[in-house]
Amino acid sequence: VQLQASGGGLVQPGGSLRLSCAASGRTVSGAAVAWFRRAPGKEREFVAAISRIDGRPDVADSVKDRFTISRDNAKSTVYLQMNSLKPEDTAVYYCAAKTDFFRNYDPRKYHSWGQGTQVTVSS
Repeated sequence: VQLQASGGGLVQPGGSLRLSCAASGRTVSGAAVAWFRRAPGKEREFVAAISRIDGRPDVADSVKDRFTISRDNAKSTVYLQMNSLKPEDTAVYYCAAKTDFFRNYDPRKYHSWGQGTQVTVSS
């Protein structure tokens, strides 16, 4: 599966962005898709995943009260809605796909990665 991430940009603290991850080669319904992020000087961090079976979400505790993951199977696209953004959310956001729904936080389990989209939260 090939993944294309988009929707990043510059936003003020407290603002919102919606990231999109468009899949081709295999429909979104046939894969678990996740978002990771990497901030400058930091390790890659799991953000959220959505189940291949039933669309069940798995969202990191650090963002679960602000971020929502969803999918549109008809469009083969997964979304990450990010609200109440903070400067510490600044990072490159990557989407990734794998074929199960275990250890979603482990980037080694993902076989396909998108190119990343930059999110900058700054006033």
